[in-house]
Amino acid sequence: MTAAQDLASPRNVAVTATAAVLARPGRIETQAVDLPAPGAGQVLIRLEGCGVCSSNLAPWEGAPWFDYPFPPGSPGHEGWGVVEAAGPDVSGSLAAGTRVATLSDRAYATHCLADAAATVPLPASLGEHPFPGEPLGCAMNIWRRGGIEAGQTVAIVGIGFLGALLTQLASRAGARVVAISRRSFSLEVARRAGAHETLELADAGELEGRLAELTDGTLCDRVIEATGVQQALDAASRLVRVRGRLVIAGFHQGGPRTVDMQLWNWRGIDVVNAHERDPAQYVRGIRDAVAAVEDGRLEPWPLLTHRYPLDRLGDALRDTAQRPDGFLKAIVTND
Repeated sequence: MTAAQDLASPRNVAVTATAAVLARPGRIETQAVDLPAPGAGQVLIRLEGCGVCSSNLAPWEGAPWFDYPFPPGSPGHEGWGVVEAAGPDVSGSLAAGTRVATLSDRAYATHCLADAAATVPLPASLGEHPFPGEPLGCAMNIWRRGGIEAGQTVAIVGIGFLGALLTQLASRAGARVVAISRRSFSLEVARRAGAHETLELADAGELEGRLAELTDGTLCDRVIEATGVQQALDAASRLVRVRGRLVIAGFHQGGPRTVDMQLWNWRGIDVVNAHERDPAQYVRGIRDAVAAVEDGRLEPWPLLTHRYPLDRLGDALRDTAQRPDGFLKAIVTND
């Protein structure tokens, strides 16, 4: 079927997609999947690619609460592409031919059906750049809930893709950013993103001493923990000033965490769990991310460091887990 035919009969398109299937821990297979024409409230998207999220590592590595095989295309949820067909009640902003980002969780594939309400049009000003909407929207939602303002001192603990985006946002808003990471490569990324100081992740007490030196004993107005590990959570808690704010952005998997409640009480800090579960808030974040890229507050493209074809999704997940030198973020593409 040609592109012209797609546009001529947008509501009658059905496709056979190729999808990645997580067959068992550590094993990715590909499978042909028949997708029907989109129904009410749906769009059919020809996917250009999908970002690889660290939340995918638990199913890839085999956490005991998962059932296998996963549905075709799952758990990919950072997809972008072009609408091939729209359901009969879908508005013209998502007409066939529109480039979009989507929250569909079947995006490790060549095509997917997605809810129109969870799909965001991408303006032509973005060109043909990859646009993994979900993590970009996540950064914007964390930014909004963090309450970061010009003149504040902001520590960001963990400089992966998310931490680097937040460094861009905070520094360009006029905050003084201290970036903290265990990797020298990540600290260089943070400097390029606008960080004023960079520190290696170390013992929590040692880091507190360093931040006290940098801030004349005041510590930080805002601290964002963006790793999902206990060591960083411990360190982040120690860096918040009296009546400051600790923002939990890391995705904490693999068991319970402990916190120093005595410290939290004594300093009177606000603690924000900046994870959203309302789809409308995710969509809001993606729309905010589009605006931030257009006006220069976000520059995600240099942070997408590793690209893989769909049939090498297993390699992308492996590298996401092992984080080789120079790695920040993987995407799989259907070039």
